[in-house]
Amino acid sequence: MTATAQSLAALIQTMPKAELHIHIEGSLEPELIFALAQRNGVSLPYADVAALRSAYAFTNLQSFLDLYYAGASVLLHEADFYDMAWAYFERAAADHVVRAELFFDPQTHTARGVPMGVVIEGLYRACQDAHTQLGISADLILCFLRHLSEDEAIETLQAALPWRDRFIGVGLDSSEVGHPPEKFARVFAQARALGLHVVAHAGEEGPPAYIWSALDVLHVERIDHGVQAIHDPALMQRLAQSRVPLTVCPLSNLKLCVFGRLEDHNLKHMLDAGLCVTINSDDPAYFGGYLNENYQQTFQALKLNAADAKTLAANSLQASFAKDADKARWLRELDACFASA
Repeated sequence: MTATAQSLAALIQTMPKAELHIHIEGSLEPELIFALAQRNGVSLPYADVAALRSAYAFTNLQSFLDLYYAGASVLLHEADFYDMAWAYFERAAADHVVRAELFFDPQTHTARGVPMGVVIEGLYRACQDAHTQLGISADLILCFLRHLSEDEAIETLQAALPWRDRFIGVGLDSSEVGHPPEKFARVFAQARALGLHVVAHAGEEGPPAYIWSALDVLHVERIDHGVQAIHDPALMQRLAQSRVPLTVCPLSNLKLCVFGRLEDHNLKHMLDAGLCVTINSDDPAYFGGYLNENYQQTFQALKLNAADAKTLAANSLQASFAKDADKARWLRELDACFASA
């Protein structure tokens, strides 16, 4: 590695940044899965950690989701959700993440008989401790599983309302193709009426039309993924003009075969077109890397530079749902980081 590459890698490592697209259940490492399985007396269909890791060969989103839901089966008690989130926060702190907005899927757990409060309280307590012990600002975003019905999503939102002060927004995830955003128009309207932030996965495997629908029907504030926007010039122009953030997840896109090679990823093209692109890790335990690993590999593959690093980090901080005063402080820290480089 050249000195320039070394200095860029160091900048990426140390610059303050936000992670806006992290499924906390997707940070559940095999070692912790087995530890929780043993603690809770849960039987797993894998002999050991190595056998589980060898199953991480995905051909598409659904092949990943099947394993993802199996891994979540070990989460039963508040302490389990806390331990999972805390393990993520320790890695995030090492990557100099100053703001994290964690997606969680209550339906994955309530369907197994785990009470809503157990899920939310365990995660929320970890967010509080991340702030006091690690200096990470963190909040929760409740996601609806789009392969299930909207009525079930509405029931989930209603069931979560006793803990309304524990989460800041709602999202939409799981199997995208065949489940367009407009399927969830009513529940998103309800969430907006409650003052919740709204985001949605769109344009990962689904067509650009799903991004239009997320914007015009759900009125989302951010698009999660959005890489298929590249196929619609009018949409690209709209996203550039509106500066609606895209929470792009490069290693996830590679692992799920959205792109054949990381060198083929369109992040650079979207960045050059003026879109508010951010880099995130999605489900890092399954996709081969936490936030800085996504930055490092993407920068190497796409030949990105220090200016791109600063833009991506600034985009992530500005696109967060943190308080304006916190954003301003982090942006000053980002400027200082590059001024001293």
